[in-house]
Amino acid sequence: MSKNTLSASQVTDLRSAIELLKQYEGEYVETNEPVDPEAELSGVYRHVGAGGTVMRPTQTGPALMFNKVKGYEGVRVLIGLLASRQRVARMFGMEKEKLGFQMREAVKHTIAPIVVPRDSAKCQEVVYLASDPGFDLRKLLPAPKNTPEDAGPYFTLGMCYGTDPETGEHDVTIHRLCVQGRDEISMFFVPGRHLDQFRLKYEKDGKPMPITISIGVDPAIEISACFEAPTTPLGYDELSIAGGLRGRAVELVEGVAVKGALGIAHAEIVIEGELVPNVRVQEDQNSHTGKAMPEFPGYTGKAKPALPIIKVKAVTTRKDPILQTCIGPSDEHTNMAGIPTEASILALVEQALPGLVQNVHCPSPGTGKYVAFVQVKKRTGQDEGRQRQAALLAFSAFSELKHVYLVDEDVDIFDTNDVIWAMTTRYQGDVDTITIPGVRCHPLDPSQDPAFSPSIRDHGITCKTIFDCTVPYALKDDFQRCQFLDVDAERFVPGYRK
Repeated sequence: MSKNTLSASQVTDLRSAIELLKQYEGEYVETNEPVDPEAELSGVYRHVGAGGTVMRPTQTGPALMFNKVKGYEGVRVLIGLLASRQRVARMFGMEKEKLGFQMREAVKHTIAPIVVPRDSAKCQEVVYLASDPGFDLRKLLPAPKNTPEDAGPYFTLGMCYGTDPETGEHDVTIHRLCVQGRDEISMFFVPGRHLDQFRLKYEKDGKPMPITISIGVDPAIEISACFEAPTTPLGYDELSIAGGLRGRAVELVEGVAVKGALGIAHAEIVIEGELVPNVRVQEDQNSHTGKAMPEFPGYTGKAKPALPIIKVKAVTTRKDPILQTCIGPSDEHTNMAGIPTEASILALVEQALPGLVQNVHCPSPGTGKYVAFVQVKKRTGQDEGRQRQAALLAFSAFSELKHVYLVDEDVDIFDTNDVIWAMTTRYQGDVDTITIPGVRCHPLDPSQDPAFSPSIRDHGITCKTIFDCTVPYALKDDFQRCQFLDVDAERFVPGYRK
């Protein structure tokens, strides 16, 4: 690592986050080799640093900036910014093993966003109006296709911001956004998403819903946007969590073309538009592949036959903007979804069972949504059984969770090998497996379908499972791990930890 000149507390936008990462060896690289945004860009990063549930070969690696994108002058593309837990920790000045705890504290000390004048909003340095005859979103921004069979080019890291028409409350979330034409984007909503609740209210009244899509923002905003209920109920503005993480309010700015639309003032790119009421479009209308794009479970999602459409009214950018993107099944998704999930589980379990849960990790194989490793410490015989209650609380804290693995305090939950070791030596399938069938979960898991199992009544319903890999309290003395002499290995092998 070179001499630090920038601290995490000074990060205010994407560019300052990049400058911070440049101070650490191996966290950020650039390439001047021209790249095609149609499948080639993601094909490169699949090898360099995607990780996650991407089909092997893949690995954890640096964030990668493509300085030259074929067909697009003056726009760079960044991928993989959050695809390493260590990198996330560095951008927040935190410990990677304690991110869940530290994110939980940010939820306790939120700071509401503020609106700033347009002349101080960097995102509006350059303005493109859709009313201009030459406007074409497809030629303006290099939205990538992750694979050759994608339905079309997608914005995968757009912070979608909208308002409840009845209460005036705001919400920011990340959605699957497919570019359908010169000024049209389809928007996929998983059932229950808060912005969709807002949209339905507008549609009931036959009115368009103002919306902005901010791309290339402070990573605090991207992490905060992935908090979900019950931590962030309907109408909870997740931008206030980002404010708590940074100790300052997120700055918003009024749109140039859509009344009532607010974009993130220091974003690289802001797309302003309206969700058109009672209009639907086939997601793969331009490709007819039957497929959408790679999603976080590691499979390509099916193209939807009818999705709401955003009519784009304007695009504003910084000078020489950076379009930020990600690969759906990469560790970038794991970290964005998993770290807020860890924080939510820790918060709820600590309220009900103080002191029992030592830490929570939502690991890469579980995509950040489906699996949680929960580390517990049974202090007395009275704690026996409470570990399973903690698992039930974890399911309550995050409805999309499918499997919970319970382990003791001597197991490293950030080392999947150690968790599987605990499952091998401290788990018996007939007594330590607790199943909860018939529970609504997440529709992108292809195994949650009647075609997979006759026990499943409808797509998106699953059997949630607890794997109790903890030692019964009365037997703890019989399960002591080998105790080695604690020495300073650095004295013998300098730099061995690097």
